[in-house]
Amino acid sequence: MERQRLLEAMVPNVDPAPEVAAVVATSGTSGQPRGVELTWAGLISMALATSSALATSPSDVWLGSLPPHHVGGLAVVARSWVTGTRLVALDRFDPSAIQKLMGPGCSGQQPTLTSLVPTMVGRLLEAGVELGGFRRILVGGAPWVGALPPQAIGTYGLSECWGGMIYDGEALPGTEVRLGPDDEVFLRGPTLMRGYRLDPIATAAAIDPEGWLHTGDVGTFDRDGRLRIVDRLRDLIITGGVNVSPTEVERVLARHPAVADVGVAAALDAEWGQRVVAHVVARDPGAPPSLADLRTFAAEFLSSPKLPRQLELTDALPRTASGKLLRRHLKVRCET
Repeated sequence: MERQRLLEAMVPNVDPAPEVAAVVATSGTSGQPRGVELTWAGLISMALATSSALATSPSDVWLGSLPPHHVGGLAVVARSWVTGTRLVALDRFDPSAIQKLMGPGCSGQQPTLTSLVPTMVGRLLEAGVELGGFRRILVGGAPWVGALPPQAIGTYGLSECWGGMIYDGEALPGTEVRLGPDDEVFLRGPTLMRGYRLDPIATAAAIDPEGWLHTGDVGTFDRDGRLRIVDRLRDLIITGGVNVSPTEVERVLARHPAVADVGVAAALDAEWGQRVVAHVVARDPGAPPSLADLRTFAAEFLSSPKLPRQLELTDALPRTASGKLLRRHLKVRCET
């Protein structure tokens, strides 16, 4: 009831259901970005569900370091606005600025909550930033390799549903999740977009008549009923009749001591239909790993069809500003 009174006080003249609160662009990892029409109802539902899950209190302070024109950054602003929680916003992501905020000289403004992409978490750890002051860190937007900080929560979601609405594999209140054909993840709930801006055909393809958003992601439920994302449906590599998740292969190859960064994609293969190709940034360009090295290392964790059959060394991988791998560029380079 307290949240309802707060909501009515903050937005007394807004009927949120049909109105668009924001238009954000999709990441464009699988094609041209689309404009996503996000509603006021979705904003409020997202903010209240997240605040409930995090047990947000008036003493909490949100740190905004994600760009607000992306859904992750905008969601931080929305949560603060709906709940009246203090917000400290940075002009850009800056580990040194965050370190200062966590210091003793910023009493009353020390952030306790934040939302980051994995690349940012890695840079903060590399810079030696003390993360212990954060009560909760939401991490999403791309796969994470390795162990997260203890107060971190892995999230899953899309621009089409106001960002992460699955926390540590469990849907937040109001969000429904199920698996459709080919184990595609379907989502439904009040946070879903009204549609793609000026694109009714794409909207109809994404949201079925029953209101389920077809995410294009492949998932599984573990024994505890938690959702685990396997990969993008269109990114699965079919080699010799075996479905291979490139993300699974990347997570293994990333552990190799000679690998600084890795992206896995498919190439056409006359014998296997497709073959697994590893695009690798070497930790030491003067001593890069060989294909045989990678296969031997990965064989301990992966079955034979999942092992890379081709190695492409590169100086850098194509990624979005939020750190998502642009896998389609790897495919183009690999197949030409």
